[in-house]
Amino acid sequence: MHSNCNVCGLKFERETGFYYGAMYVSYAFTVATLVSEFLLLTSILNIQNPDTWFIVILGSLALMLPIFFRYSRVLYIRMAGQVNYDYEPEANK
Repeated sequence: MHSNCNVCGLKFERETGFYYGAMYVSYAFTVATLVSEFLLLTSILNIQNPDTWFIVILGSLALMLPIFFRYSRVLYIRMAGQVNYDYEPEANK
């Protein structure tokens, strides 16, 4: 992850441990994915084999981990109110 935004220069690492709260956001993403995939497999696709559940759910979570990591940090820094939403680059002025 970059230390600063390439466009506006926002410092991403605010302080040591700032992103510990992003772990809770990532956990929520993971639980939502796990529950929705389980319901999809059991209710809609009618798959009752626990081995299939295990393989499909863990496989998709492994593929989604980089996305969860990045977007949990993005969502957390936006929830913390650390972003200036009215930023306009110098080239557009």
